[in-house]
Amino acid sequence: MPAVPSNRTYRRLFAAQVVALTGTGLATVALGLLAHDLAGPDAGAVLGTAFALKMVAYVGIGPLAGALAARFPRTRLLVTLDLVRAGVALALPWVDQVWQVHLLILLLQSASAAFTPTFQATIPDILADERDYTRALSLSRLAYDLETLLSPLLAAALLLVVGHDLLFLGTSAGFAGSALLVLAAALPTTRTTPTDRTTPATRRTPTPRGTRAYLGTPRLRGLLAAHVAVAAAGSAVLVDTVVYVRVLLGRDETAVAIALAAHGLGSLVAALALPRLLDHVAERPVMVRASAALAAALATTAATTAFLDDLRWPALLVLWAVVGAAGSLVLTPAGRLLRRSARPTDLPHLFAADFSLSHACWLLCYPLAGWLATTTSMPTTLLVLAAITAAATAVATRLWPAGDPEVLEHDHHDLTGEHDHLRGAVLVDGRHRHAHAYRIDDLHTRWPT
Repeated sequence: MPAVPSNRTYRRLFAAQVVALTGTGLATVALGLLAHDLAGPDAGAVLGTAFALKMVAYVGIGPLAGALAARFPRTRLLVTLDLVRAGVALALPWVDQVWQVHLLILLLQSASAAFTPTFQATIPDILADERDYTRALSLSRLAYDLETLLSPLLAAALLLVVGHDLLFLGTSAGFAGSALLVLAAALPTTRTTPTDRTTPATRRTPTPRGTRAYLGTPRLRGLLAAHVAVAAAGSAVLVDTVVYVRVLLGRDETAVAIALAAHGLGSLVAALALPRLLDHVAERPVMVRASAALAAALATTAATTAFLDDLRWPALLVLWAVVGAAGSLVLTPAGRLLRRSARPTDLPHLFAADFSLSHACWLLCYPLAGWLATTTSMPTTLLVLAAITAAATAVATRLWPAGDPEVLEHDHHDLTGEHDHLRGAVLVDGRHRHAHAYRIDDLHTRWPT
């Protein structure tokens, strides 16, 4: 397991993440049981709508996180959002109508959509060392993976002695504990970009700032394509596993949990190995090859489903573990790319843009995976999702240059020679030329060709 960075502030934030994720895992189990109580055989429709509302909140509210982080002290913002989530969780045991469930889930996920990118953008400010930050990214991935493995087991143990409505109390306690830990962490104050008298005037609103920088950076355009690949492969696992195991293989509910656990275990193992791997290999080859492995795993699953019989179950476990590992190898280094692509003051905007755009990929792939499984055969479903994953990998490879230096030589033609940014620049053909770590911002609106 990667060592936890010695920074005390980070340790408290990591503890806050673990506590909040534990509460979230309890809510996942409790919500399913609550939906069954309210809707019986239509519980799947209730949960499906709730899941769609989660994605809508993430896509719609996520971009606002950068603007909120720029306007409010981060500690106050994160604690407030945690308390909102705790309050919503406390209200869930008292609902008796489906619409009430959907309304509360929308509120809960809207708060999460603002909390998560703000939280993510805070970590680079705390851990300046690249190796510490890489370990932090892997630890964050481990926390998510352990939540998918351990929270259902914890919920099952609690259900032996309490009703499922009391699980929401555990969820509320998790968010409240997260708020206390964030409050004790002494986060750095929000930094704003100083106004320079010689900076060209801009009237851009803060909301699209991160999206503009994200889509203007080649490595991040490649990352977005990789997000599509992960979403297509992940949707096959999260949406279609229950159909594959229960209907196609005729196995019980425990087998569904085992298949999903295999996926989580693969992700866990990859997250453990990643820090050392990134010490020797750059992000691009790791992420592109892992994305290609996702497509290969789905295509292989389609082949084993169509042509094997008795071996389909063990093959599924192995291939789902491969999907989990490859997905982790794509997603975990993303924070390093975001950190490299923005100044500290712009990081909240960039993390918010990544949060929103990546969840938009899932919003498209989730219903597609469900519709395909309903209207076609399982091998066809897997092949279509494999084709999408392969196409996304090809696009990522094309958009993300193999040579991706951080420092780029470039010209400025719209700044006067007295501008502070042009200190040390050389005048070439009437343009000021210099080199530095290049990032899309108000002074650099386009990537140099």
